[in-house]
Amino acid sequence: KMDKILLRSDQNEIAILTLNSPKNLNALSDAMLDALKLNFEEIQQSREIKAVIIKAAGRAFCPGHDLKEMQEKRNLKNDGGKAYFEELLSKCTHVMKLIRELPQPVIAEVHGVAAAAGCQLVATCDIAVASEEASFGVNGVDIGLFCSTPMVALSRNINRKKAFEMLTTGDFLDPFQAEKLGLINKVANSKELSNTSLEIAKKISSKLSLAVKVGKKAFYKQAEMEIDDAYSYASSVIVENLLYKETNQGMNDFLNKKN
Repeated sequence: KMDKILLRSDQNEIAILTLNSPKNLNALSDAMLDALKLNFEEIQQSREIKAVIIKAAGRAFCPGHDLKEMQEKRNLKNDGGKAYFEELLSKCTHVMKLIRELPQPVIAEVHGVAAAAGCQLVATCDIAVASEEASFGVNGVDIGLFCSTPMVALSRNINRKKAFEMLTTGDFLDPFQAEKLGLINKVANSKELSNTSLEIAKKISSKLSLAVKVGKKAFYKQAEMEIDDAYSYASSVIVENLLYKETNQGMNDFLNKKN
């Protein structure tokens, strides 16, 4: 059954997705990407879910793509695997973009190695927390494969020189370096890790989801714009937000509390 490779359990308004393929360290295989896509599409339509946590079973978070599967497909095809690789990368890109497009904030909860496309997954999530045992790298270069797609998310998270150094040396970051560079938000000890991500998710869930939804979309959209365009776009978003009846209510409540 395909659904077992990815476990979903909802805690009130929080969807918790657990990568559950410890035998290949939760690699982003075809099946894993399909399962993620399916779940994200469901969550995208949900009115109830207000935040998402992505975590993993076993000793690693995610090592990236499933190299064994990739090599098997390469050898089956007479094009050297080209068509398969294109399809795999396009599927992975689609999943990463879905995380961006979800109205709900997505939190990565990282307890072990997050490498290559696994590091891309962390960089793509809106928020990330990690245990003291976590490590982060884009180390494809070690096997002669430059992490070009993970680079897109990574270079939008941390400064360019550091991203380039990681991509060309294959060196890993420990969680404290990752936090300092802005790849993750918080380091927690492993006993506290799940509580830490849950706490953030609960705090987000307590806010008006309509405002969070419009805000998440605007956050990424304005980041790609020139400053004048960004301000005029953000102003139109905030005007729309001000007209929500819940926002009107929230402002009145706040003013009444002050008086």
